[in-house]
Amino acid sequence: MPAPASSLIQLLPQDREVLRPLAEQVAAIAALPVHREKARLWGRMNDLRSVRPMVWITEVPWHEFSDDTPELVLRCRAPWARNVELEMRRQLYQWRHLPVDMIFNDYVPCPIAYRSTSFGILRQGELLAITGGAGISSQHFEPQISSMADLHKIKDPVVTVDRADTAARLAVMTDAFGDIIPAREQGCNNLWFTPWDNLVMWYGVQEALMDLIEQPEVINAAIARIVECCLKELDQMVALNLLAVNHNNCRIGSGAYGYTDQLPRAGFNPAHPTPEHLWGCSNAQIFTEVSPEMHWEFALRHDLPWLARWGLVYYGCCEVLDTKMEILRRIPNLRKVSMNYRIHVDRAAAALGKDYVFSYKPNPACFATDKFDLGQARAELRRMLDCTRGGHVEIVLKDISTVARQPQRLWEWAAMAMELVEGRA
Repeated sequence: MPAPASSLIQLLPQDREVLRPLAEQVAAIAALPVHREKARLWGRMNDLRSVRPMVWITEVPWHEFSDDTPELVLRCRAPWARNVELEMRRQLYQWRHLPVDMIFNDYVPCPIAYRSTSFGILRQGELLAITGGAGISSQHFEPQISSMADLHKIKDPVVTVDRADTAARLAVMTDAFGDIIPAREQGCNNLWFTPWDNLVMWYGVQEALMDLIEQPEVINAAIARIVECCLKELDQMVALNLLAVNHNNCRIGSGAYGYTDQLPRAGFNPAHPTPEHLWGCSNAQIFTEVSPEMHWEFALRHDLPWLARWGLVYYGCCEVLDTKMEILRRIPNLRKVSMNYRIHVDRAAAALGKDYVFSYKPNPACFATDKFDLGQARAELRRMLDCTRGGHVEIVLKDISTVARQPQRLWEWAAMAMELVEGRA
């Protein structure tokens, strides 16, 4: 979708008075020494020299408690200012109630405005929202690709940058609170590369999985074409200087922070970050029930030209990968692997060993029940931590579609998780 015209980015006097106290709180928290210590711990884990497991919480169901929680109620009037206020209030709320190992920036990011024409295909089909305001929906996809003849529909992306929009937002942010905490341009620091997410939206989930057997040549050709387009898009982003460093408190793939001493590599130009100095990622979320051989044939081998370009790599999201480490070890510079709660934890821990970071995704279903069972959640984490003793672990609580309108459940989980990991230091 197009970014708002720069003429619509304005700072009302009353909005300025709302944003400045929030900026003061963010700046004060960002200056705390604890953030430097947390950054050191994240870096040790990512460099395979762990002190203890690390914990991060994201994808919070804010819609369930934002309206009746005073510290989250928005007071700005202009849409642009409300977006800035929203991010600040959520960041401050998380710090107060469920901080775990989160780290504050000592600046406020101003994302560079850029657009991509993407692949020229819009997903079609019925969309059913199942949780109001959470952005979670059930989707039926109408197939638009089913044969070789349809592959021409996948177009080369064209990337453009809106410097005027970026400059306008940066100027207003600087005017609003730049004397308290600086605003800084920020490029793309977590480029989501997932060819199979795109293909199933155009092909249909059942249809695509069936054609792994019935029309493998079409599936291979389609994935190869998507990867080709992604590489062309990446080249344009590099040429336009749109990439940003991500060995910091940037989210990497579907995991957590990217702190590491192993990036950037030698020859890095901070004025023009390029992939070999950054984290990259990929996944094939639909492939949980696909064999390792088919996972390699129809996904991973196609991903390698992309993955080989990055300094370090995060692989996986929601797919089960504890039986697939043999093929994943073929990824150059692989460092983190996503492992969610449906795996056999002992098998996953043995497969990863001390060679990779175990990016564990706990089961968020515990928050949706009528009665919250913190003991069950504790038992899940304790078993995982016991199985991974001696390894490198990040616990990433995500995909939290509901907390049954009881945010304190998240507070309790956060305190419990920190108690467990700090006890293993």
